[in-house]
Amino acid sequence: MASMLLNSVRRCPVSTSWAVRLGTRALGTTAPLQAQLQTKSKKTLARPGVKNIVLVEGVRTPFLLSGTTYANLMPHDLARAALQGLLNKTSLPKDAVDYIIYGIVIQEVKTSNVAREAALGAGFSDKIPAHTVTMACISSNQAMTSAVGLIAAGQCDAVVAGGAEFMSDVPIRHSRKMRKTMLALNRAKTLGQKLSLIGSIRMSHLSPELPAVAEFSTAETMGHSADRLAAAFGVSRLEQDEFALRSHTLAKKAQDDGLLEDVITFKVPGRDIVSKDNGIRPSSMEQMAKLKPAFVKPHGTVTAANSSFLTDGASAVLIMSEEKALAMGYKPKAYLRDFVYVSQDPKDQLLLGPTYSTPKVLERAGLSMSDIDVFEFHEAFAGQIMANLKAMDSDWFGQTYMGRKAKVGTPPMDKFNLWGGSLSLGHPFGATGCRLVTTVAHRLKKEGGQYGLVAACAAGGQGHAMVIEAYPQ
Repeated sequence: MASMLLNSVRRCPVSTSWAVRLGTRALGTTAPLQAQLQTKSKKTLARPGVKNIVLVEGVRTPFLLSGTTYANLMPHDLARAALQGLLNKTSLPKDAVDYIIYGIVIQEVKTSNVAREAALGAGFSDKIPAHTVTMACISSNQAMTSAVGLIAAGQCDAVVAGGAEFMSDVPIRHSRKMRKTMLALNRAKTLGQKLSLIGSIRMSHLSPELPAVAEFSTAETMGHSADRLAAAFGVSRLEQDEFALRSHTLAKKAQDDGLLEDVITFKVPGRDIVSKDNGIRPSSMEQMAKLKPAFVKPHGTVTAANSSFLTDGASAVLIMSEEKALAMGYKPKAYLRDFVYVSQDPKDQLLLGPTYSTPKVLERAGLSMSDIDVFEFHEAFAGQIMANLKAMDSDWFGQTYMGRKAKVGTPPMDKFNLWGGSLSLGHPFGATGCRLVTTVAHRLKKEGGQYGLVAACAAGGQGHAMVIEAYPQ
């Protein structure tokens, strides 16, 4: 496929200053965009006989670089903090929730059902069931849509969904040979058996197995895949650095302007009080150009500066039937409408989830790209975002790989990730989905739009997209 994609690049050229021009444009378009969107009058996506499901509130802990202030915690500590933040912000009675669902990717073996442990720690009733889901970077997306499903089916009226990730302390295993020996040693009956097993241990048995952000099916790291994908679509190092700089610049502006209102203040036990993300670091093109390739050496284009960083954090959202929310006196933020999951080749198309999911969810909702007022795409790598945008803008790709008559079309950059993204805000794998959805709801209100679209890629060649509709003000 790679050689075919290289041929397609000629059909969808992009200027090397593309991201810089659009990034600059985006910084100055919020006010006119708001005025423009407020004049629109669009149909609602409500359907007769279909229950309206709403996002009541969404919060998250500050997203911090791994190894910093959260370093001595555990995943359920972060999840608990997010749940407590949600309770504080909504004044929700702790027994008013029917179910709790959390997403996580790298699990702490002591708290394999992090949803349950966090819920108990946050003080929720022990009568509320809770389970944990994992779907790589769209784990909290899965938690939210599972909540939607429970409410739509009439099983629940109020569900808390969320996600957490803790990369400061990941499980490191003994080698398989060492594990087998240790298990056998535990079962040994006699001193002779025990001494024999101890004597069988070799130095090679002591080599640990370190976790890696890699595909089991291909044994390739995600960064390596992103590098290959960027090369296949002709995404230059300059374009990637420009987009990363745009993300950090927009995130810093949003943070300074107080727009990231989903971030809660968290007193870290034994440490400082944290109230903002610490990975937002606008740099310069000159500084970014000095960094060496991180994965494909020496000629790769993916670097530490244009990739999302290892992040600790957690998120939580309160999802209800509209009827229940209004009965409890809440003013919902948004309607959660149509959503889709997609899956494709995990080797050559690992990170193209947004390209495949966007047209499918728009079709389900009966919308076009021009109907969407707010776009929030997960930024795993700048090269991944740029490759998706080029794929979406390519008739050849749409016809060859998606069975379409023409290209998907690209989101206008003056509507795209205007408050920064995962490259700058951080990406705790299991928590990002809730951040995306909550950000869409807040941006729709701020900018006067009606429809928002979330899209994300995930390991395994999977992806997700959801349409969100603003709640009438």
